[in-house]
Amino acid sequence: MPRSPLIAPSLLSADFARLAEESQRVADADWLHFDVMDAHFVPNLTFGLPVMQAVQAVSPVPLDCHLMIEDPARWAPGYAEAGARNVTVHAEACTGDPRAVARDLRAAGSLAGLALKPGTALEEYLDVLPEFDTLLVMTVEPGFGGQRFIAETLPKVRRARELVDTGHLMLLVEVDGGINADTIEQAAAAGADVFVAGSAVYGADDPARAIAGLRARAAAAWQG
Repeated sequence: MPRSPLIAPSLLSADFARLAEESQRVADADWLHFDVMDAHFVPNLTFGLPVMQAVQAVSPVPLDCHLMIEDPARWAPGYAEAGARNVTVHAEACTGDPRAVARDLRAAGSLAGLALKPGTALEEYLDVLPEFDTLLVMTVEPGFGGQRFIAETLPKVRRARELVDTGHLMLLVEVDGGINADTIEQAAAAGADVFVAGSAVYGADDPARAIAGLRARAAAAWQG
């Protein structure tokens, strides 16, 4: 468990014309969440490696790259080599053994993350998760920002937390989608460590204050 909840503002909710400035606005965050969508695995199209490299060069916090793309085994290591702290691939997009992708990511210098869509069962991937450093439980369907938090995904978070607490897994549990001042307490109480927040941070007048508020709410939920 980290000493405090990790808050990862999502650039998907930032002003795309001012990405350098927008990364600076969240200097109080722990990670900067960078969503890569390829218009194939998901219907939307966002950033790619060149934009990630540009943001990486100016970001005051480490990048948390979430790859919603086909063929992650081919493309994911490039994001690790470019300096991302964590690179997450979707289990549903892996055509081979996800453990091979995890090993390549670690060898390239980043943490390795595995993401699961809301409808994907955790149990299907329990045998591969020991190779990963983070588990990203999607609390919305991947592909678009601004969606409503799906509370029905929380049992998956609770189960992952149980496996971590009992020593069966050693990873951070991350949640992404619809995280705000109301829902972060639910996700934290279920056992999440890392919280991706888009509009809750970038839509605030004071992003630093919003980050601090989210962190405090999650920490309070941890304590019961």
